[in-house]
Amino acid sequence: MSFWETLLAIALVLGAWLFYEALRAREAAVRATRDACRRQGLQLLDDTVHGTRLRLARDAEGIVRVRRTFEFDFSEDGFNRRSGRVVMLGPNLETLQLEPYAVVRSI
Repeated sequence: MSFWETLLAIALVLGAWLFYEALRAREAAVRATRDACRRQGLQLLDDTVHGTRLRLARDAEGIVRVRRTFEFDFSEDGFNRRSGRVVMLGPNLETLQLEPYAVVRSI
């Protein structure tokens, strides 16, 4: 195997690994968002998140991980559309923020 073939094989494996890690982080973000909305009695609109930011950061143990920021839309009453943000550090939830919304309680 030549140098260029070896380099190409390494690049393909690295690309596949990065793609797999991105999918894992996105699925974990969707799960965390869905759970948070369910606990708060909110509706997760479109049932998905979309990535808005990607950077490197260190976790609590000092290991360099990819920090991914995702945004999503939710509704408290089915009519309003509010925004939220979830930040994943590697496959782990770092923060989840919801735009302020009116709490509707039935009497």
